[in-house]
Amino acid sequence: MTETKTLSLAEIEDLSFRALVAAGTSEANARPLAVATAATEADGVASHGLAYIPIYAEHVQCGKVDGQAIPALARPRPGVVAVDAATGFAHSAIDLGFEALIPAARAQGVAVLAIRNSYNCGVLGYHTARLARAGLVGLGFTNAPASIAPSGGARPVVGTNPFSVAVQGEDGEPELLIDQSASTIAKSEVMKHAREGKEIPLGWALDADGNPTTDPDAGLKGSMAPSGGYKGVGVALLTEIMAAALTGATLGINASPFSGTAGGPPKTGQMFIAIDPVATSNDSFRSGMVGIVEAVRAQTGAHLPGDGRRGKRLKARTDGVAVSVATLNRIQALLG
Repeated sequence: MTETKTLSLAEIEDLSFRALVAAGTSEANARPLAVATAATEADGVASHGLAYIPIYAEHVQCGKVDGQAIPALARPRPGVVAVDAATGFAHSAIDLGFEALIPAARAQGVAVLAIRNSYNCGVLGYHTARLARAGLVGLGFTNAPASIAPSGGARPVVGTNPFSVAVQGEDGEPELLIDQSASTIAKSEVMKHAREGKEIPLGWALDADGNPTTDPDAGLKGSMAPSGGYKGVGVALLTEIMAAALTGATLGINASPFSGTAGGPPKTGQMFIAIDPVATSNDSFRSGMVGIVEAVRAQTGAHLPGDGRRGKRLKARTDGVAVSVATLNRIQALLG
């Protein structure tokens, strides 16, 4: 059984921040990433939480991501915010972009944020949830290095390419949070199984010949299984258009891996769309959402996307999070 230790969210943020700075990340870049790491652990998405800190540190040290980067913002049109992440962490670029995106969406009813020359943005739903807390409907797209083969093919051409939608509830927290990749499972989960020497369930990945496999290493050398077959490929292509083609970022087929030290900066992209529901629905948005939510809640055992994370998040704020001691030891090693 995995040995764990319970940390508060403040302790997780502080540990993450100190480790990132020790690895060569500027404090300005380390803070938003540390905040996101704590929030990710709170939501129960351990694969993108503290376990990623040693990977981030390694990537700063090998130059896959520039820990000292300063993202640059531009406003090419009134409804468009563009940020060049300068091969730095996506979180800093998103923070900078949201400072302009949120007021633009409130003023105009809708606005978009296009980010290029970026890096892995972690849990996409963490970012769209922030837009929801601002009273906006948040949509997000992020592309990744190619790991999904096209229908009928065996060579990956698009990444797991998540998309997310977040809508605020009466308490200010996201009431509906869709956050899903185009693959059956996020690639980070396969990587986590490989690190731990565990088999993966059949249906998660395919080997290099396009055959189903339970070996995570074979899956990482092959391709991720698309969710819903050709429909998952379609979602991946949609996200590739939104997050790469429309932002000027590197296509997944040309991007270096998010794992390992080879290849230099991936220079992938993110796209966020923020919509003020009051502007589009003639004040009927809330009643429409109530209708959607109540239709689901009326069924015994039914749940909305995001319910699981919401419950864990609220509990973690008071009880903290149980984290792997092995992961903590790897992070402590970064601090000397």
